[in-house]
Amino acid sequence: MEYHVDDQKLEASTFLSLVSQVWPGDYDLQKTQAALHKTQNITAYDGRTLVGCLRLLTDGCFFGTITELLVLPEYQHQGVGSQLLQLAKANTTTLLYFGAQPGLEPFYEKNGCQRSLTSFQINVEASSSAE
Repeated sequence: MEYHVDDQKLEASTFLSLVSQVWPGDYDLQKTQAALHKTQNITAYDGRTLVGCLRLLTDGCFFGTITELLVLPEYQHQGVGSQLLQLAKANTTTLLYFGAQPGLEPFYEKNGCQRSLTSFQINVEASSSAE
């Protein structure tokens, strides 16, 4: 397994191939490429295949968040996600906050993460129509 911290060569098409196998959705290629340029991307490759990716968004001073931690199903339970988390921890100077999908809490706790704030979201369409 080969890991890359701040993978500047990560292409949206490669990333979306991983995403579609882990978290299916309707993603725009151009918006995805723009998003990848705004995050620090920590990647895991098995040969030429992207098998895992952690996206980190931070101000570099006070706050950071993990926007996604994705590992191909056939590579889960092999330490890939744990290694991506450790690389994120080793390569940031801020606290990292993130949400976990229900049922994945034990994975994060096993990797030294502590439960923290309750998360909320703001739906842009809903907030503008509520005025």
